[in-house]
Amino acid sequence: MFEQLKTLLQTNGARFRVVEHPAEGQSEKVAAIRGTEVGQGAKAMLCQSKDEAAKLILAILPGDQKIDFKKLAAAVQVKKTSFAAPEAAMAKTGCVIGAIPPFVFSDEIQLVLDPSLVARYAEIAFNAGRLDTSIILNTDDYLRIAKPLLHDICAD
Repeated sequence: MFEQLKTLLQTNGARFRVVEHPAEGQSEKVAAIRGTEVGQGAKAMLCQSKDEAAKLILAILPGDQKIDFKKLAAAVQVKKTSFAAPEAAMAKTGCVIGAIPPFVFSDEIQLVLDPSLVARYAEIAFNAGRLDTSIILNTDDYLRIAKPLLHDICAD
């Protein structure tokens, strides 16, 4: 996943840097290691709809926020959403929980971004498919490359 991300960013002329660090999946701890703010972290959570289709959604929000499943359901036009099982997250993204980057590489997963993340920071930071490597990426480049659906999905 890390090499796939790096290639995607390089191919698209993104402004980014790689930070190697001790393995960490918690937003507060990894932000301190990276030298970034907690809210600057792009927290990526694989979720799914609770209907027969079990639609997969990669929800991205600031590292200092919590998800509102009702808002996420409204964003993707389903009745109810919840976290996907850790096994499903690994199978669908190739990453353990905490290492999932804010990009999708499958048509089976819809990408939804809370716009407060990109409104607050010129750069976002995220674990790059591994718990011991992060990427700090220009926000405009992220939006241009990832093309997420923008919707308020943070809890009030």
